[in-house]
Amino acid sequence: MADKKFEDIIVSGARPTGNLHLGNYIGAVQQFVKMQDLYKKCFFFIADIHSLTTHPNPADLEENAKTVLVEYLASGLDPDKITIYRQSDLHETSMLYLFLNMHAYKGELERTTSFKEKARTQPDNINAGLLTYPVLMASDILIHKGTKVPVGKDQEQHLEMARTFAKRFNHIYKQDILPEPEAFNTLGKLIKVPGLGGSGKMSKSDEESTAIYLKDSPKELEKKIMRAVTDTGPTQLNQKKPEAVDNLFSLMKHVSSPDTIAYFEEKYNDMTIRYGDLKKQLAADMVVFLSPVREKIEAIRTNDEYLKKVLKEGTEKATESAANTMREVRSAMGFRH
Repeated sequence: MADKKFEDIIVSGARPTGNLHLGNYIGAVQQFVKMQDLYKKCFFFIADIHSLTTHPNPADLEENAKTVLVEYLASGLDPDKITIYRQSDLHETSMLYLFLNMHAYKGELERTTSFKEKARTQPDNINAGLLTYPVLMASDILIHKGTKVPVGKDQEQHLEMARTFAKRFNHIYKQDILPEPEAFNTLGKLIKVPGLGGSGKMSKSDEESTAIYLKDSPKELEKKIMRAVTDTGPTQLNQKKPEAVDNLFSLMKHVSSPDTIAYFEEKYNDMTIRYGDLKKQLAADMVVFLSPVREKIEAIRTNDEYLKKVLKEGTEKATESAANTMREVRSAMGFRH
């Protein structure tokens, strides 16, 4: 007897802004892989329309979207279990975006933390897409009647706005059509994966040398990790680790065995640790951990026929779901022709 899957509809998107790093993989994609076996419907899309707010080079747009697709598939997302598609291929999303914009108000959009931050840091590019970003995000979710959305702390306000837009639409048109989606994380807590620069979590905005990418070769991984920031070493027994050193131990917890971690913890606590040995071990374990994914990336990337098939079938499944929603939305608003 097959395991029963949950009825919730999962929706998540990723902007095609570069290669996936270890933080994306552990904090998000590995969780998506678990979700595809737990939930009946999962929609994972490549948010190429969202990326237009930063005016990307047109020549790079398709290649960047391909990179996300390849690395998602190499990480274990199964197109037979989930629906994966490019946002720009699902025209119903843009239509719902237009309709929801009619009931999204300037004041509430201007108050969003992300818009205020973008207006402050890029005053020469305060475009309408930045202002209405929460409406497009809501459309991405509501077009499939998504009920659960894996989001980080920085997206919680946008998800709350998606709930507001759904509730407002249902109230105005006196029909219970759009659900109010909830945030969730399969592990019950958000995972922080640190970078190699000594502070902060791993990010796509990091320098190339301080982020660990799924595509990195064993040689690149070793080079980056051996250059990771540390200090001069502990000066007291059982001394508290500085952030840079603690970050290396945190990375080790994701890829090394408990015995290995315990060995280096003991060496640190008794002040005999050699950071060179710690880094060599972390690099070796990181290579073992990531090599299967990197090898799949290399194999899938050149298989254009397979990638086209995945996108075609994903777009067809996404369109079927979205068309059902739009029929209800259009009818409720008076578009019954």
